[in-house]
Amino acid sequence: MDLAALYEVQTKVLNQSVKRNIKRFPGDFMFQLTIAEWERMRSQIVTTYEPDTTMWSQSVTTYPSKRRITSMPYAFTEQGVAMLSGVLNSEKAINMNIAIMRAFVAIRKLTLQQTDIKGQLQEITERLGEHDVQLNEIYDAIENLLDERIAQRKWEERERIGFKK
Repeated sequence: MDLAALYEVQTKVLNQSVKRNIKRFPGDFMFQLTIAEWERMRSQIVTTYEPDTTMWSQSVTTYPSKRRITSMPYAFTEQGVAMLSGVLNSEKAINMNIAIMRAFVAIRKLTLQQTDIKGQLQEITERLGEHDVQLNEIYDAIENLLDERIAQRKWEERERIGFKK
């Protein structure tokens, strides 16, 4: 009933559209509630307004059924709600379907951009690896020069033996 209201169609029209297109609604898109689930859901309605005060509250009351349900209602997952927009023919459903298709295109573009960014990051990582090798070679050369200087200084500062002038 809620989805029918959302898509601005009668519940009967929604159910007929689902039955005519049942192959479009596998178990992970739509399932039928059990009697226990329906009773639990049906028995709770939340009211949130007290007229004589500015306070908001929540109280759970029993929701009396006005008519007898002959079959259990269906529940739709996110994918099922999206699929409904493609099988219903109301203005709202058509606009919703268009919005979903545009969202898919935007996600695909974003994915392609991320792939490009991924390639750029890989290239930067490779360059940094090359720079690391070059920097290590420079550090080794500097250490060798310092070692030679230290060795040379020790040679020049040693105590001389032999003939002195």
